[in-house]
Amino acid sequence: MHRVRVRVVEDALDANNTIARANRADFDRAGVTVVNLMSAPGAGKTSLLERTLGDLGDVRVGVLEGDVQGSLDADRIADAHVPVVQLNTAPGFGGECHLDANMVRSALPSLPLDDLDLLVVENVGNLVCPAEFRIGEDVRAMVASVAEGDDKPLKYPLMFRACELVVVNKIDLLPYVDFDLDRFHYHLDAVNPGVRRVLTSARTGEGLDEWREWLVQVAVRGRARV
Repeated sequence: MHRVRVRVVEDALDANNTIARANRADFDRAGVTVVNLMSAPGAGKTSLLERTLGDLGDVRVGVLEGDVQGSLDADRIADAHVPVVQLNTAPGFGGECHLDANMVRSALPSLPLDDLDLLVVENVGNLVCPAEFRIGEDVRAMVASVAEGDDKPLKYPLMFRACELVVVNKIDLLPYVDFDLDRFHYHLDAVNPGVRRVLTSARTGEGLDEWREWLVQVAVRGRARV
């Protein structure tokens, strides 16, 4: 029997990577460092940004807010008095569960790149697809809530393997949920050994200084590269 190998996925990712390189070139020309922030729905990405973006010193920061529909998170970020652009994947992109390079490129004209040092792209909440699509970012970070369970690095290894930073959020809930922090760290090291991790609570403020300092460091590294 004659077999034909279908390369649809590979071709789609190749096309995405070409556009991602174009995005990266535009970011580099503007001197902007880009963080691709990913997580499952409800892990607390927006809350972390709300609590920290207004206090990054002289780092000029903007946000590209990715959601399937609506502008609830972008409206919250706007209260931090930073530039924010909403990017919905429905209906124009068919309700995709992630941002890809072409979607991000479509939003670039609305972003004041020349006035930014740091752009945080808050990706659509999903533990699978966002990790597969480069968007032209410098670094990737993900937020994992303790309410999700300590087995997630083993169940969604690509997401955890693709990141330079893992933020373990909602640690104020540790006394009330079945989450073993040591076991989570063990599973995380199994898929991404030694990856930097920060423990935070957007509600109580614990760990937010370290998260804030990481954002500043990323932006400073980007300035040194220009």
